[in-house]
Amino acid sequence: MTGISFSKSSFRSWPAYIPWLIIIIVFWVIANTSLKKDYKTGLIENDAKGYYAYLPAFFIYHDFNFRFYYQIERVTYTNSFPSYQYLRVHNNKTINKYYAGTAVCLIPFFVTGHIITLIAGLPADGYSYYYTLLVHIGALFYLFLALIGLRKLLRTYQIEEHVIALIMLAIVFGTNIFYYVITEFAMSHLYSFTAITWFCYNVRMYFTGKKSLHLVYIALLLGIITLIRPVNLMILLSVPFLAGSRKQLLSGFIAMFEKKGILVLAIICFLAIVSVQLIIYKLSTGSFIVYSYKQEGFNFQNPQVLNFLFSYRKGMFVYTPLLFLSLAGLINMFRTSRFSFFSLLGFLYALVYVLSSWHMWFYGGSFSQRVMIDFYAFFSILLAIAIQGISYLKIKKVFISLIVLVIIVCQVQTYQYRKAHIHWSEMTKEKYWDSFLRLDRLIK
Repeated sequence: MTGISFSKSSFRSWPAYIPWLIIIIVFWVIANTSLKKDYKTGLIENDAKGYYAYLPAFFIYHDFNFRFYYQIERVTYTNSFPSYQYLRVHNNKTINKYYAGTAVCLIPFFVTGHIITLIAGLPADGYSYYYTLLVHIGALFYLFLALIGLRKLLRTYQIEEHVIALIMLAIVFGTNIFYYVITEFAMSHLYSFTAITWFCYNVRMYFTGKKSLHLVYIALLLGIITLIRPVNLMILLSVPFLAGSRKQLLSGFIAMFEKKGILVLAIICFLAIVSVQLIIYKLSTGSFIVYSYKQEGFNFQNPQVLNFLFSYRKGMFVYTPLLFLSLAGLINMFRTSRFSFFSLLGFLYALVYVLSSWHMWFYGGSFSQRVMIDFYAFFSILLAIAIQGISYLKIKKVFISLIVLVIIVCQVQTYQYRKAHIHWSEMTKEKYWDSFLRLDRLIK
């Protein structure tokens, strides 16, 4: 008689299926919240309009001056959301305020949506049902890709598989990533998170193995990271931490310059990807270099670090407390590697300093500090190190219980935000505590 048998090795490999489980759960939520007949309303809005607009501009209208905007977005697909103007003027030519990296990531899904739209006989204008549906599927794909990369990254730190499984569940359901996959899936942060997570993994692999191929992967990923959000080029400051030690950092750089052919290839790969934006600007304005944000910028003399982290308006630790818990990993890191501790702490400080110096430190309409989503790989590492570094079982159970608790808090607050019980921009201490975990308001 034959049957199905489970070996110990197959049982131990169960965490490998966690990314699939997460995607199934997230898809189920999407199916119950977003898969509606119009699909367009409220899903590609605000900044996401600008990120997405490059796709119809290139594939359908062949117009990087976006003349189709006024008919398509102001007339054909107008909705109850306030009209958002992502267009700016340079050299008397209209340009897109935002960068093209997110659109580049979504090309396969947009093209698939376009083909399905043509077969279905729907308006092939870049904005009808299947375009948005396929872009949402694209977001799920990149979330899955990020989780695979995150698992690989955490394994380079010798994190146990069951801890990795918990981290993946926590980082999706205990942070604002969940919201930006379910609702505002065309925003750039999920795609940055994916690219940066894989960048971190390849940097780790390069400095531990010195394989030339990883150097090329690093350059390609750095190119897409920059094309999505140029400010994220700051990720280079994390290289000392990712290298693992002074010795590995130094030997890695020496090996890099010894392989001049590979280094030149890597630089070409980086420049080839970044040049996409420069070519678009040249075609649309006649200039390669354009600062599309005009009057917006950084005020490095007045960073809003405390507001960025702790304010009721948009504080990262207030609305994403899991990230605060992850800082416990710094304690164990300090004990085991002072180099890792200070290099990571320095990177995170520089990151918060720069991002909180933006003229609109709360980043407009958003849930928690959305700009930090891009860098959640580092908080994942810290959280994993914190869990694995606890030797006493009772303390570990308490810490894991706290993680479960903040996941529940995040899920409640995510729902409250989606239903406007948490305001998209103007929260105060009074408003926060008046609505804090108010389940009676969720039922209404």
